[in-house]
Amino acid sequence: MYQRNATLKKLRVVNLRKKADEKMIDREKALKTFNIYVSKYNTEDEKIKLKIEHIQRVAKNANDIAENLNLSKEDIDLAWLIGLLHDIGRFEQVRLYHTFNDGKSVNHAEIGVKILFENGLIREFIEDEQYDEIIKKAILNHNKLQIDKELTEREMMHSKIIRDADKVDIYYSLTIYSKEAVWESKDLSNDTISDEIYREFKEDRKINYKNRKTAADTLVSHFAYVFDFNYKYSLQIIYINNYIEKIYKRHKFNDAKTMERYNEIFNIAMEYVKSKMEKRIFKNTQEKNWKNFKKVLTLNKVCGIIFEVPNNG
Repeated sequence: MYQRNATLKKLRVVNLRKKADEKMIDREKALKTFNIYVSKYNTEDEKIKLKIEHIQRVAKNANDIAENLNLSKEDIDLAWLIGLLHDIGRFEQVRLYHTFNDGKSVNHAEIGVKILFENGLIREFIEDEQYDEIIKKAILNHNKLQIDKELTEREMMHSKIIRDADKVDIYYSLTIYSKEAVWESKDLSNDTISDEIYREFKEDRKINYKNRKTAADTLVSHFAYVFDFNYKYSLQIIYINNYIEKIYKRHKFNDAKTMERYNEIFNIAMEYVKSKMEKRIFKNTQEKNWKNFKKVLTLNKVCGIIFEVPNNG
């Protein structure tokens, strides 16, 4: 009798695991759906091409951040899927308004949520409805000045992951793509940094995109991202790849006051990142990530500092 009950218990556990597996996110299906969706847009357009590549990298970033946090496979897959969906509204934004500037067009996160959930596209990516609220809340919060406070713990976590994953790739994108694709201008040298944006950077350390008036203001808002990372792993990526300095060196301004402000903003951002990393880069680094960082950091010069790697085996 005891053996029979034990066997039935094992069968129930197996069945529950099978059901759980059936609910897991099918990455292959989601990626196929994404490729079909974007194929209806002009993939020769540099903006569209940039956004497709950005989304794919953000999905990978979200996956890596979730892994670094030691999350379950379910939440790692969910983080990846949110990364794949977070900018789905960008394609209609470009088609209708020919810009990525939300201030001059519409909120791309809200368009994305409408396409996915009001138009029903989400069911092409994933059949299971159980993740809908998390996906929706994460997308809506990925581009806000700050995350809504009225979220569940899991919604908050995934909102933080996608915000970090997105910012990491924005920094990377600003170092590789043409100025015209990113800034919609071949030359920012005649731009100025407005008084309000300069004040927000120095005092609030957050930039309200509605207050940006120039491409130079947008550039400053990207420097302000360093103050808004949720996970040290994300900031480490920025630091190790020296993105702040690489972006800084791509721009010069003819107006002396603007150039002076630009230099000050760069120095503040750099000092902030360096201070965070000098204190934490080796402290509490999880063992599973040590080998990856060791390859990069071994007696390398990073942001002007030589790190001597401790002998952690």
